[in-house]
Amino acid sequence: MTNYAYPEVLIDTQWLAEHLDDSKVRIVEVETSPQPDKNTHSHIPGAVLWSITDLLLPSLQINFEVNAIEKLLSQSGITNETTVVPYGSDPGIGGFIFWLLKLFGHQDIRVLNGGHQKWMSEGRPVTAELSNFAPTEYRAKPIDQNLRVLHGEVQLSIARPDTVILDVRTIQEYQGEHFLMKPPEVSERAGHIPSSIHIEHILTVNEDGTFKSFDELQMLYSSHGIISDREVFPYCAVGGRSGYIWFVLKYLLGYPKVRNYDGSWNEWSRLPNVPIEK
Repeated sequence: MTNYAYPEVLIDTQWLAEHLDDSKVRIVEVETSPQPDKNTHSHIPGAVLWSITDLLLPSLQINFEVNAIEKLLSQSGITNETTVVPYGSDPGIGGFIFWLLKLFGHQDIRVLNGGHQKWMSEGRPVTAELSNFAPTEYRAKPIDQNLRVLHGEVQLSIARPDTVILDVRTIQEYQGEHFLMKPPEVSERAGHIPSSIHIEHILTVNEDGTFKSFDELQMLYSSHGIISDREVFPYCAVGGRSGYIWFVLKYLLGYPKVRNYDGSWNEWSRLPNVPIEK
């Protein structure tokens, strides 16, 4: 993992296995289902459970209330000095949580290379029990707006040569066949932002769930004209997959100018005066 721009943000399964009982490490399982299965027998030992609904508002927008993130982290036994290791069934969830916690100023987040998939494939220990820890008094910083881009700036960036709008959804979503993995509703328009380049987020990982090499990732993006001297605005449906790609571009490839359009298609599809292509 030493070829990446910031290899220290990645850990492998062996490192995690050696730190399962480390009180300074908090393992967080993030379930993307609205109703997570708390009774699964494949939790990594010591993990606490977050549901995606813990992170989103009813409108499916990311909850940026400082009090909400402080409450969630405090209930999870996380202090400002804790090393947080997020994982989930989606290979991109670790990078999304990395972006989200960085937004609130948390310093030490590590992404498990290969995630839950690799942990299971290696026959590592699992448990049916989720963990509970004594609550803390976590104090988050005001959100770092430098990690986000808002829809107005995205609209002004359409077709600009110094900026890339990067659609990381599935090809079906990009082509307007699905919205949030379902047919679009009356209030929603389907398609993509004009001039956006489509590279699905899942193309960044190998079959075993580990990240592709630095050279492979660099080729994936540079072959589409996404190079480090251009500013990149990734987007998806609700900002999760695009937050993950923010992590890949900024921390694995070292791109200096990346901001997540976290409003993403959930917001853009409802704006009355923005262009949409199919």
